[in-house]
Amino acid sequence: MTAPPVSSPRPSAGDAALKQRVHRRLVAAGGIEPLAHAGEHDGPGRALAVRTRLAELLRDEAPLLTASRFERLLSELTDEVSGLGPLEPLLADPEISEVMLNGPGRAYIERAGQLEVVELDLDAAAIVRLVERVVAPLGLRLDRASPMVDARLADGSRLHALIPPLALDGPCVTIRRFRARPVGLESFGVRDASAAFLRWAVAAGWNLLISGGTSAGKTTLLNSLSAAIPARERIVTIEETAELRLAQPHVVRLEARPANAEGAGAVSVRDLVRTALRMRPDRIVVGEVRGGEALDMLQALNTGHDGSLSTVHANGPVDVLPRLETLVLMAGVGLPLVAVRSQIGAAVDAIVHVSRHANGARRVEAVGELADGPDALDVCPLFERRGGELAPAGAPARPPRRTGVPVPDASWFRC
Repeated sequence: MTAPPVSSPRPSAGDAALKQRVHRRLVAAGGIEPLAHAGEHDGPGRALAVRTRLAELLRDEAPLLTASRFERLLSELTDEVSGLGPLEPLLADPEISEVMLNGPGRAYIERAGQLEVVELDLDAAAIVRLVERVVAPLGLRLDRASPMVDARLADGSRLHALIPPLALDGPCVTIRRFRARPVGLESFGVRDASAAFLRWAVAAGWNLLISGGTSAGKTTLLNSLSAAIPARERIVTIEETAELRLAQPHVVRLEARPANAEGAGAVSVRDLVRTALRMRPDRIVVGEVRGGEALDMLQALNTGHDGSLSTVHANGPVDVLPRLETLVLMAGVGLPLVAVRSQIGAAVDAIVHVSRHANGARRVEAVGELADGPDALDVCPLFERRGGELAPAGAPARPPRRTGVPVPDASWFRC
């Protein structure tokens, strides 16, 4: 069932003309650059200076506006001048997890796991201008020579944009937002014995891989599991686009950097994994492995950096192993497959698979432990979802990696 469109009323011709006059006067006065030094260079001070100046210009252009219309137009002008225009109300809504623009006049949001149509007054040129406002300060660009770009908004949201000729129906933008507040394991249907075991696995120093499809909630689940990491430990996080929000006090956050407009200055996730090994980490958290950095991560896990967490795209726990083997082979070092499998078996302790259901709910579907099989590695199920509950399916054989941690409670695995 399709949700009704979320209304974003189109401005009247009079309001649009009034805002254009205010924009022209602001540009004639030098734009917002003279205001960028206001408020002692802090964000709130600049925002207040911009809003105050726009209020003056708006009142000067239309002194007889009603209070409600004045506030509405002032908010719209402020969003257009210093924000992302019509997208700002959507980005301010904490219940919206994704904003998708499929070209002019075609917009959708994801709320509570469900897609909803949104009516936005944005043409192709306006969409490109919004993206350029985000990427220009980062040394990136979006044009026909570089028609695809990835960037991060100030609040940590991830932006991906394409324009023609790659996007056939006009500029296409996807903004994925991340919750500011942590989400507990119970939000993934993990309770009682399964929750106790996963917390034990993190505290015991097991190396965990979280698998799932796109938008399944892998990063959110990783954030939830990280709550079991002791506060005294030094954690180094490595991500292509910063999404993790760990609550521990001793966290070093590293983010890969794409090449600039001249094609120089790129720093890959693989480079950062090597760098992290020189930073005395107690744990290394790689936001997602999707290439040759898988080999460097396995080498790090096999040299004493236990208790690490990472995510990988896969259809199920069993599919993680061939997927990881393929990623390691992408490093191009010519390792034989038997050596790759040996590295994986020694480095990874368990796999946690998460999926998104048709109703938008995200659930942990299975937890499996890696074990040696007759010809290859196997994933032995520890918990499986049956009848809506994550039920025990077997007891783990691997011991804790950290000293002083007791073995898991046998009652957790009683069927």
